[in-house]
Amino acid sequence: MSQSAKAILHQALELPSNDRAALVEGLIASLDQPNPALDTMWLKEAEDRLAAYHRGELEAIDAARVFADLGKKV
Repeated sequence: MSQSAKAILHQALELPSNDRAALVEGLIASLDQPNPALDTMWLKEAEDRLAAYHRGELEAIDAARVFADLGKKV
């Protein structure tokens, strides 16, 4: 973290809790910006995968198996 960010954090920690909460919400909202190019790439990927599934080139995995496998890795 840069020195200026550390200074801002120190100042923010001195704010009342409701102001800190509003500040956090504003910062998080600033990070959550839509990216149309990325959305377009994900849509194409999803459509390509679905088409591959319909052509028999990609098999589906049962959700219960996926979650069971995830549980084993955690």
